[in-house]
Amino acid sequence: MTNARTVLVVEDNPIQREGLAAVLSQEGYDAVPAANGKEALEHLTTKPTPDAMLLDMMMSELDGWQLLKLLRQYPNLMAVPVIIVTGLGIANLEWARSLGAAGLIRKPIDAEQLKDALARVFGTGTDLIRFTVARSGQDRKL
Repeated sequence: MTNARTVLVVEDNPIQREGLAAVLSQEGYDAVPAANGKEALEHLTTKPTPDAMLLDMMMSELDGWQLLKLLRQYPNLMAVPVIIVTGLGIANLEWARSLGAAGLIRKPIDAEQLKDALARVFGTGTDLIRFTVARSGQDRKL
């Protein structure tokens, strides 16, 4: 058992699920796989609550929309930040937030986008470099 944050990975495509889990593990997270919304709901209601969830929307057995709707029945699970992972053309951050998600990652998945989305959810730093430029005797942050 580690002190790493746990991320539930809900993705029906086994290659994408394993790829997400590999990136998460490389970044120091504990990845818990679920092949569909039904497996995710079972995990969420019977196991320790994860720190975040990556959720595919298009799945054959209990899709992402259905899972998000069911989660409303469990007040303790409403606090789990959800990052939608999708290739849907209509998907944007505003749409994801309207569904109650904390973030959005578009497919094909970019590892840097994934790391940045998790950093925003957990309030941790990213690899972005911030520096100060002296100008006219005043410092400005860029």
